[in-house]
Amino acid sequence: MLDAIISTAVLGFLIGLTGALAPGPTLVATINATLATNWTAGLKVSLGHIVIETAIFFLIILGLASVAAPYTTTIAVAGGIALIAFGVLTISGSRTATLSSAPSQAVASPYLAGFLTSTANPYFWIWWLSVGSALLISSLAGGILLAAFFMAGHWGADVAWYTFVSTGIAKGKTLLPDQTYRWIMAACGVFLLIFGLYYLTGPLLFR
Repeated sequence: MLDAIISTAVLGFLIGLTGALAPGPTLVATINATLATNWTAGLKVSLGHIVIETAIFFLIILGLASVAAPYTTTIAVAGGIALIAFGVLTISGSRTATLSSAPSQAVASPYLAGFLTSTANPYFWIWWLSVGSALLISSLAGGILLAAFFMAGHWGADVAWYTFVSTGIAKGKTLLPDQTYRWIMAACGVFLLIFGLYYLTGPLLFR
């Protein structure tokens, strides 16, 4: 059981990291909030982001999972295809990705910024309606504890990355050279491709 918990948490962290690394409104909110406040902005933005994901988590485990139970094979196939698609998009986006600071804007609350930028981001909903829900429902097959550890790993990636970003900006240092950042993003894209193919083999080979 311990091995399953560790592997599920690590998977949640790696999958979460591929999403956190992608440039988007939550990253911009983290940069702006840090410029307006201090290094803790990344943690606060992450917590705002986690609030909406907590609601999604409970929605899935309390309702969607039971409704989706007869369609687990279809969901697994859709999730695998989505992972591959996100992998391709991540690799493509890595060619021009940058961590250059965004222009400072007024930030009323980093918590609110994290919540609103997540809620208003179409990529966020597409991800949860495809990859996220498929992986979470899959982890639920091992019990609620595994599902909780998957989410804990996922949230750990968000907190670690956005806190890293805000700490680097607050200290006035270059976070990562753009080329290094692009290589990391490309590696995450390759991971998504490989895991997507692996994820597909179960329902396709053993249905």
